[in-house]
Amino acid sequence: MVAFTSVAFAATTLLGVTAAAPKHIRSTGVVHRITAGSTALAANGLRFDPENIVAEIGDLIEFSFLPKNHTVVQSSFDKPCEPLASDNGVFSGFNFATAQGLSNNTFVFEVKTKEPFWYYCSQTVGNHCQMGMSGVVNQNFDGGKTLAKYKENSKGTVTVQPSADKLKSQIGEIKPRKEL
Repeated sequence: MVAFTSVAFAATTLLGVTAAAPKHIRSTGVVHRITAGSTALAANGLRFDPENIVAEIGDLIEFSFLPKNHTVVQSSFDKPCEPLASDNGVFSGFNFATAQGLSNNTFVFEVKTKEPFWYYCSQTVGNHCQMGMSGVVNQNFDGGKTLAKYKENSKGTVTVQPSADKLKSQIGEIKPRKEL
């Protein structure tokens, strides 16, 4: 009887914990705004600003786009300028071309983990990634995998597009830009 009671108690406890676990990520209401492109002459328009941010699970990352038709593509630290394999990464697509000022749309995705999220611009005209147009969300500041090292490693690479369809976006949403 003791064994049955212990098993029943353990099962009830386990089921109770499982039922209480969240089925989706709760939004924090925090939006981190990043601009793709730059008006600074030193950056030649090839910069994400800010390029290194710390975000919590449930925060939103929102990219606004300046001229030169930039993208946001998720990669790994070990393979800069190359998307994650098997359509598992974020890709904004080339959906934000603008002749001047900010594009009318933004690209938004939710932070789902505290692991580093490496990203780059996949525009090949001007080799944006190799020229340093990359960034990171939740860099581990205690290790050697830094944004500076990612940028250094990107210099000898070839940019890889995540999709043959350059307008295809994945794991994020295209939304109208709202003035602050």
